[in-house]
Amino acid sequence: MIGLHNGLPGSILKNETYASFSIGLFTFLEEFMDFNFYMQSILFGFGLAADASAVSMANGLEENKMKPHKMLFIAFMFAFFQAGMPLIGYFVGHAFIDYIEPFIPWIALILLGFLGLKMIIDGIKKKEDKDEIKKLTIKTIFIQAVATSIDALSVGLTFSNYSNLEAVICCLIIAIVTFILSLICIIIGKKFGTKFENKAVIAGGIILIIIGFEIFISSFIG
Repeated sequence: MIGLHNGLPGSILKNETYASFSIGLFTFLEEFMDFNFYMQSILFGFGLAADASAVSMANGLEENKMKPHKMLFIAFMFAFFQAGMPLIGYFVGHAFIDYIEPFIPWIALILLGFLGLKMIIDGIKKKEDKDEIKKLTIKTIFIQAVATSIDALSVGLTFSNYSNLEAVICCLIIAIVTFILSLICIIIGKKFGTKFENKAVIAGGIILIIIGFEIFISSFIG
């Protein structure tokens, strides 16, 4: 009788554990097999990666002899921040976003405008000294990554109906899409940069300024 009494709770516990595991596994698989969710996440990735891709092309134009490891680093930085900003927006929520949102367009405009003007000046200087090769610094890449992704903070608020797992997966997909597009655009920029030299650098600077204004204006129109 004692053995039966001791065995009964164990069987019940085992069944409950199995049921919980089954429900958890089903929920996990359901989230992973939602085609619409993946398509939406990929579209988010393409939308958010547009500015980063354009800046990546500008970087390729500016530094046409860029080494592969640096190309990968730039693509990684853009991917990291482009995915990180919506995730911050998702977890921090409205309180923080509502406070910082009015300043976001100005931050993007000032940072990208400054970097764009710097590139244009460097491009003009290259005409005078063609032997001098300017290289992108880690600081510049960091500023670019922040400037092109800061407006994505508010995108995290649209994830309000997502679970924590879904939000993380969505941001990982955004990171992958951004990484691939940025890398492709750097390669394209390098091809044109090799061909047109200082003109390509000036064009890259103009692209940065246009993106800055695009982020600034679209924030008021949207």
